[in-house]
Amino acid sequence: MSSESVRQRGAASAALHALLEAEWQYSLQQYPTYASLLGDRRWNDTWDDLSLAALEADHRHSHDVLRRLEDVDRAGLDDDADRLHLDLFRRMHETWIEEYGVKWHLLPLNQMGGLPEGLKQPPGLQTAYQLADTLRFETVRDYEDWVKRLERFGTYADQVVALMREGMRQHRIHPRIVLQRIPPQLERQVVEDPARSGFYSPFTRMPKDFAPEDARRLQQAGRDAIANTVVPALKRALDFVTAEYLPAAPETVGVWQFPEGEAMYTVLARRHTTTRLTPDEIHAMGLAEVQRLSAELDGVMARTGFTGTRQAFFEMLRTEPRFYEPTGESLLARYRALAKRIDPLLERLFRTMPKKPYVVEPIPEAMAPDVTTGFYFPASADGSRPGTFQVNLYRPETRPVWEMVPLTLHEAVPGHHFQVSLASEQTDVPDFRRFTSYVAFDEGWALYSESLGDELGLYDDPHDKFGQLAYEMWRAVRLVVDTGLHAKRWTRKQALDFFMENAPRQELDITNEVDRYIAWPGQALAYKVGQLRMRALRDRAEAALGTRFDVKAFHDEVLLTGSLPLDVLEAKVDAWVARESA
Repeated sequence: MSSESVRQRGAASAALHALLEAEWQYSLQQYPTYASLLGDRRWNDTWDDLSLAALEADHRHSHDVLRRLEDVDRAGLDDDADRLHLDLFRRMHETWIEEYGVKWHLLPLNQMGGLPEGLKQPPGLQTAYQLADTLRFETVRDYEDWVKRLERFGTYADQVVALMREGMRQHRIHPRIVLQRIPPQLERQVVEDPARSGFYSPFTRMPKDFAPEDARRLQQAGRDAIANTVVPALKRALDFVTAEYLPAAPETVGVWQFPEGEAMYTVLARRHTTTRLTPDEIHAMGLAEVQRLSAELDGVMARTGFTGTRQAFFEMLRTEPRFYEPTGESLLARYRALAKRIDPLLERLFRTMPKKPYVVEPIPEAMAPDVTTGFYFPASADGSRPGTFQVNLYRPETRPVWEMVPLTLHEAVPGHHFQVSLASEQTDVPDFRRFTSYVAFDEGWALYSESLGDELGLYDDPHDKFGQLAYEMWRAVRLVVDTGLHAKRWTRKQALDFFMENAPRQELDITNEVDRYIAWPGQALAYKVGQLRMRALRDRAEAALGTRFDVKAFHDEVLLTGSLPLDVLEAKVDAWVARESA
């Protein structure tokens, strides 16, 4: 906000904004890996403090924040925007307190590296090296900070192990089927030659204007830190997982088996969907969507001229060579060409475009066997790093081309890249509003974006349209499978069978997906719940406004105030419709 608008604030609003700014700075210092990813280099030499004492202190801090918020005169705030800031900030801390209460922090590691989402969740041990490929390395200070961070990695790794050990003591431990994926990931980073470590990659691309003596000094310091600290720490973690953690892991799946597991799942489902929907309601919603989408899939299958059963069509899509690129390189090139095709079409539906660019890159090889088809990695807040749509090139014979359009619309444009970048570019709101992520909003928007391929003319080929519907079916299946695993005590085989029966994805991808739901309960519910709400809001706005409905204005209304809980978004869109109707 401008200095003039700050001076003109009333006392209550001034007090609120001072608190929000102080708490934002606290969060960045408390979670320096998050600060680094945003492009804030002040704490680039440290890791997050994940000790039990630090996490407990942070929990107490959230209680203190709520007490201080009670002292803010809500009625005296300048406008509705400030009242929304207050309400969202309170709700955020209440959610953190509730999640801490079910002790999810005692499960800090899974096959995806940890919980790759949100402010309070740093990268896992086996993916921490990704920071090396993500952060800026332009100055001698950047490299010196990285060396210090490497030298402190042992403490960070030991804290993760301590959390797992406490979780093991309390019988809160992921099932063996997903934990057995972790040792091979760690083993790939336990290297004899430090230069082969992912942590060393910044030293392989040092700026050419560095003095030779600086380059040599920093490279040697990097090798020493990796050899003396990083590799031994990873080896300690590997030994713990192999010798103690895995043997203690349950064979059965689902958080229902944890102490107070039903309460944990209810909290996680509420957190990820930002709704009060119960697991039973979500399960029923998923079954209804599976039924609806089955009929749509049959209609599109008929358009292709295929005359067999849907399962036979699935098998054809999974196996015929014409639906696959022969190499990872050709698959990457095809994704990049598709992104360039989509970019100029977006002005049909969007008035406001993000200023930050994006690139299409492969998922790191060390992660690729254990993760799904693609991810989006946000641009840094300062614009020094573009947004990155990461695609999985592992075993290209399992990566069908008919899924490329919906995946690119979801992960890149107008999905995550638009949503995350536009939120971060709204400088007239407090920083926590620019960078807070509500999964139901973010993933609901991205899934809604997949359907925009029809309006952009990207689904002329019925196989591509089938791919879009198959992706939507995938998210409907998630509602059934996630609640099945964690609330209805399904076995892993039940989940795999239901998925294979209803979606044409490759068995490798389906297996990775189901194991993701096992390790990350509730998160997969956000996609379809969010998309259904957004689609309903658009339908309602179109019905109310008729010929006055402007899709570009609707998209601005949804995107230009950042990520929101779904009930807040609904109230916001309803107010916009009322204004447009007046």
